[in-house]
Amino acid sequence: MSEIQTLQPAKLWQWFDKICAIPHPSYHEDALAEAIVAWAKGKNLFAERDEAGNVLIRKAASKGMENRPSVALQAHLDMVPQANEATHHDFLKDPILPRIEGDWVRAGGTTLGADNGIGMASALAVLDSDDLAHPELEVLLTMTEEAGMEGAVGLRPGWLRSKVMINTDTEESGEIYIGCAGGENADLKLPVNMQPNKFPHCFEVAIKGLRGGHSGCDIHTGRGNAIKLLGVFLTALSCATEEFAIVAIRGGSVRNAIPREAFVTLALDDADALHAVVETFKTHLKAELTEDPNAQVLVNRVALPQQTFDAASTQTVAHVLNALPNGVVKFSDTIKDVVETSLSIGVLNMKEGALHGTILLRTLIEHGTDEVKAELNALAQQSGGEVTYSGYYPGWEPHPDTEIFALTKRVYSQVIGKEPKVKVIHAGLECGLLKKIYPELEVISIGPTIRNAHSPDECVHIPAVQTYWSVLTRVLADIPAK
Repeated sequence: MSEIQTLQPAKLWQWFDKICAIPHPSYHEDALAEAIVAWAKGKNLFAERDEAGNVLIRKAASKGMENRPSVALQAHLDMVPQANEATHHDFLKDPILPRIEGDWVRAGGTTLGADNGIGMASALAVLDSDDLAHPELEVLLTMTEEAGMEGAVGLRPGWLRSKVMINTDTEESGEIYIGCAGGENADLKLPVNMQPNKFPHCFEVAIKGLRGGHSGCDIHTGRGNAIKLLGVFLTALSCATEEFAIVAIRGGSVRNAIPREAFVTLALDDADALHAVVETFKTHLKAELTEDPNAQVLVNRVALPQQTFDAASTQTVAHVLNALPNGVVKFSDTIKDVVETSLSIGVLNMKEGALHGTILLRTLIEHGTDEVKAELNALAQQSGGEVTYSGYYPGWEPHPDTEIFALTKRVYSQVIGKEPKVKVIHAGLECGLLKKIYPELEVISIGPTIRNAHSPDECVHIPAVQTYWSVLTRVLADIPAK
């Protein structure tokens, strides 16, 4: 039991504390799912899992609400596992340790999992409460949202009864989301040729201390991408000296987070040239990365390797990383200040003799990524590599004329004293996929304020959680009769 259990609304925070105590990174949510199902069955609620591992729980309407239409509350079970390098945390074994800092709850050096743990906790708290007015409820908890929305893709057809759904994965209080971007993964593969090492010096160069963040919600903020910065650095080094070779290179850890750290090990003739480029690069970062004031470039001598990339592979990697498109491609022509199309390289690593870059493309419109795909294909072809695409998921087309939207907007106005903002988010919510399987669903998305999701700086605003809870429970109480 942590100190957050003293916060209000009590049941929501108690559930979030329980969720934090059970490790649940993507692909490892089964323990949490089974614990929730066991609890629900212990409360004599209908609870089962489908073939994809998703959880569905049903609760009968409260007294006097039996003539209201059923409502589904939806959240995802998994969290993004990100930790600062100095934080020793095993996401498969260690609990998340939430703590209160002023008006915020955060973890110590790791992601908090408020995305989407707070939404999940709110749905379970409604199920766990005996003093709330609500229609028949369905709570749908999906698997592996953060790594490809696999639970939503494999959701069992004909399982849900509800025609109304409230998604709980929004991260800004005072806003209602009615649409979102779709996405697709791109794997850029560059074959690498090795040769015996011929250089007398070897150093690891690390780019660290960046803020990172959500590669959709934060893509427009100007935060640095450590992998892209590595490409800039390698290109600068190749202008200063051609007598170097890459030994190893890596960066990032999950596809949907802006990478905060990247590392390259270099063998070379002239150590002084390396240090000179590093100092110039530090000055460049300080001037350009105003959103990353704690950015660092660290250099450490390491043992000489037996092998390095050959000269051609070294230059190809440097040029491809530098030329790789990244960030905002286009802002929407129809929705003010909303990113229409973007891409972000999230992971870089070596596998089976090739360098792989995992890139997440996002767009609000059909065929919005065609142009950037053509760029990626051309870049790969010219560099002797290839690009493969996978994990496509559709966007969620806005429909502002539904009854649940009108009700939520009215209740939100009553709770906060002004009209909420209506938004379309440049991030992947499961709503588009869920509507593909259940096209009759009317869907809105709400949630509390969460900052820096997908990074160790993730935190959730305590007063915003209370506001979100008030809106959610009042909407459920005011669902109109059939």
